[in-house]
Amino acid sequence: MPTLVLLMILGALAFGYWSAGRAAAERAEALGRNACHAAGVQWLDQSVHEIRVRVCRRENGWLGLERTFRFDYSLNGDDRHSGRLVLRDGRLVSFTGPVTPRIVQLSG
Repeated sequence: MPTLVLLMILGALAFGYWSAGRAAAERAEALGRNACHAAGVQWLDQSVHEIRVRVCRRENGWLGLERTFRFDYSLNGDDRHSGRLVLRDGRLVSFTGPVTPRIVQLSG
């Protein structure tokens, strides 16, 4: 009987970890897609890839997970660049990738 209870607890923990990972991946995908659209570049492969998970300290002092995702984009369709974003509790804390082009007015 205790073995069954332990298996149920482990199963619930595994499902919670998987579910949180999927939610973070969906959030990362939306953020990467929106960044590519705003910068006017092409979002490649229509997905993100989780490359790192680490334990971090939350603002309230409790431990949480920080997930790093990689995605690919193209400036003109002939090249391939990698972007990276870091989510902590579903919030974006770091982003490296395409940026919105700025219009600079030159004075003569």
